Amino acid sequence: MALNPLKKLAGQTAIYGLSTIIGRFLNYLLTFFWSYVFLHPAEFAVVPYFFAIVPFVSNVLTYGMETAFFRFSLKKSGSNAVYSTSLISLLISTSFFLIFILSFTKTIAFHAGYPDHPEYIVWLVLILCLDTLTAIPFAKLRIENKAVRFALLKTINIAINIFFNLFFLLFLPWISKQAETPILQSIISFIYHPSIGVGYIFIANLIASIITILLLVPEYFKIKYVFDFPLWKELFKYAWPLMILGLAGSVNETFDRAIMAWILPKSANPAFQLGVYGVCYKFSIIMTLFITMFRYAAEPFFFSHASETDSRTIYSTVMNWFIIVCSFIFLTVMLNVNILKLFISREYRVGLIIVPILLIANMFLGIFYNLSIWYKLTDKTKLGALVSIIGAVITIILNFILVPIFGYIGAAWATLICYLSVMVIAYFMGQKYYPINYNLKKFGLYLSAALILYALNFIIRNYHLPLQFVLNNLFLLPLIWLVIKVEKIDVRAILIKLNGNIKRKDNQSI
Repeated sequence: MALNPLKKLAGQTAIYGLSTIIGRFLNYLLTFFWSYVFLHPAEFAVVPYFFAIVPFVSNVLTYGMETAFFRFSLKKSGSNAVYSTSLISLLISTSFFLIFILSFTKTIAFHAGYPDHPEYIVWLVLILCLDTLTAIPFAKLRIENKAVRFALLKTINIAINIFFNLFFLLFLPWISKQAETPILQSIISFIYHPSIGVGYIFIANLIASIITILLLVPEYFKIKYVFDFPLWKELFKYAWPLMILGLAGSVNETFDRAIMAWILPKSANPAFQLGVYGVCYKFSIIMTLFITMFRYAAEPFFFSHASETDSRTIYSTVMNWFIIVCSFIFLTVMLNVNILKLFISREYRVGLIIVPILLIANMFLGIFYNLSIWYKLTDKTKLGALVSIIGAVITIILNFILVPIFGYIGAAWATLICYLSVMVIAYFMGQKYYPINYNLKKFGLYLSAALILYALNFIIRNYHLPLQFVLNNLFLLPLIWLVIKVEKIDVRAILIKLNGNIKRKDNQSI
């Protein structure tokens, strides 16, 4: 009964994954590239610091309007007013924000700890404003199931960002050393200034944001602009608790990087620890990417199936397979961490101890996103905001307690405890307001199996053995066997069907 909807969700997730996994993976590889360009973690620390602040501001700028657009577009199917009203709302608020920040750039740079670089604030605020103005057009593409166009534009954005990072940080420094003629040297010096350094990371991002919004121009001009004030009040009433929820979620996700340099004692070398943490955090990339692409597909999927009689069964099945995939991601990454560490320079590898902690933490976060459907479908967004606020309080308290003592390791444990807490709270509140029969025994079984297999591999691992890579990955087989047995998967029937499809295609080609 739930098979066809799950196939549709899997298909949409795969398309979104084309831009999310491939594109974001390449984008995250930039962090590892940066670790080789900026060999001193203290020099790189400005990047995770400012990028940690971005989600806070981004949530204020969008103030939940994206999810409100999803909800009301389904309530008022075919209405142009929902799209144009939400879009105009963001255009007006973003314009005021941009004017305000540009009026106090130097003051903000001073209080941020970078008084000599007010240009960082200018570049960052422009990126934020441009990305905010793409939120509703991208949401429109998702709700219209235009996953291919969505994926294409996201991929273009990431490709441009990567290109200009390589252009500014790799190509231009290299060619500037090779330039021999005065004309070529003057051209390069006009384009490239070594003193900008990490600033080129922001410039590359800004160029990508500008091109992306230009590509979304059709979404701005193919509508009739109307501003329905009564509708806007409904949208905002639904949305503002989501803004609080988003802010609290941002605290949970990035507060540690935003505050680490301020609460660590100077003797602990705060800039070094922040640089190491910012790079090693990216090793939870595969889990984060899967969760991100899943969210892109799942939110419209959950809303569209809310009225069906078997919707709760579908949601439970989705959660089951979500945890299976996350368990495999955790185990695969940890079995191959000794190879993955080669992506970063030696100066940063000291922080690899936090990788399993953050992988599990992000798995809990993904489960929380699945569970959070209850407050979106019941319009109890205020309760959803309360859950995230509780998580934010836990994050803040634990960071102030653990980080000064344990540094970035304390930050990782604070993240894990926070996501575990909000996951448990969201589950019990969801069972009260929108009960779904989740199979908790299965969930615990898969996660426990992944953890036990990782622990066994860690104990007996010997890097002097030949074919260690192959031996490590054999530990995936027991988990595969477990899933087949518990889910009662008929492997023989699947193989027969696949073989039949291959033969049919061969006959058609002949």
